[in-house]
Amino acid sequence: MKIRIFPPEEMLDARVTLPLSKSMSVRAAAMAAHGARYDAPLADCADTEAMKRVAAAAQGTADAGDSGAALRFGAALAAATEGTDVTITGSPRLLSRPADALLDALGALGADISRTPEGAIRVRGRRLDGGAATVDASESSQFVSALLMAAPLMRDGLTLTIDWNQPSLPYIDMTLAMMRARGIDAARDGIEIRVRPGAYRAPESPDVERDWSAAAFWYETAALTAGFVSLPGLRADSVQGDRAAAEIFSRLGVATAFGSDDCPDGAALCADPEMHARIDLDCSPVPDLVPAIAVTAAMLGVPFELSGVQALRLKECDRVEAIIAELAKAGIIAEYDRGTLSWDGRRVPVVEMPEFDAHGDHRMAMALAPVAVCAPGITISGAECAGKSYPAFWDDLAAAGFAIENADEEES
Repeated sequence: MKIRIFPPEEMLDARVTLPLSKSMSVRAAAMAAHGARYDAPLADCADTEAMKRVAAAAQGTADAGDSGAALRFGAALAAATEGTDVTITGSPRLLSRPADALLDALGALGADISRTPEGAIRVRGRRLDGGAATVDASESSQFVSALLMAAPLMRDGLTLTIDWNQPSLPYIDMTLAMMRARGIDAARDGIEIRVRPGAYRAPESPDVERDWSAAAFWYETAALTAGFVSLPGLRADSVQGDRAAAEIFSRLGVATAFGSDDCPDGAALCADPEMHARIDLDCSPVPDLVPAIAVTAAMLGVPFELSGVQALRLKECDRVEAIIAELAKAGIIAEYDRGTLSWDGRRVPVVEMPEFDAHGDHRMAMALAPVAVCAPGITISGAECAGKSYPAFWDDLAAAGFAIENADEEES
């Protein structure tokens, strides 16, 4: 789907109900299949549905779609569940994404798990003894979360040591918090995590929050319009690491007020004149925020140096290359070197309206949309991929005053 976008004709003043957290929803769905019943709503998105499919599969083939979380979490849980015999497959891009470090760690624990020639994961489940293990998490913190969620099913639980050079600790701490809410004794001390054997149970109350990763695109919209956005349900005390968006975007001219008269039940965003002249940031704890940060800074003319972004090359697309390629269409010459994405302020003239490509990546599609504020009439090809985490994004953008047209019809 190719769309054309125009900005609001009047000052932005939007109230947006964010989707539930995709990251929390896939974890809740994974643990629900192993005793932690969850009757409250989960994020209505492709990744949640993929996780449900994979978690429910005991025999045969399970399709993880484009979801790295469904593939990795499902593989670990199936490996530690006696009697399963399942092959987890997915899109070509998913099957090319890393999982070998997870499979190596599970294999060292006695799991019968392997790759097929096509890249799918074949699992024959058994009761694992557990004990001690080490996992290389430099490519993805999901390897750690996958092992942690499987650990209570092991006879001796698990003491896991993380071997990495790119920590995404907020995602691991989110997993541990959700496990504890479901009756599991789990704790982290630095890079060592201990999980006792136990049985999952339903949490005492719903704990899947509104999605801070999705909120980043509304912070971007507020920054580029200098308008007002209310985000009900967004929590300052969230277990999501991407709550850091509030502080990061304060450097890009957006102030956040929690519990204000404008939004007593969430966050109110408004323009703040105190904008930084440049942004230097270690993004390893918040990789999902990078597309929104980079595009916002570039459109505002704020040079940036975003380090710790190497894992973005292994996402739904190579996000580093995608950001560089799409910013170039807007005259922004960004560069990547040894884990750092940067822009020194250099521009080149733009002689035609940017025609952006989402690269099949939901976060790229949503990060590019607010560029319409600076260049009314931009197009985005592959916009439907936003449904991976935020199916209502385009409807919400239209409700906020943006005009969204079907550009495919223009060409037919």
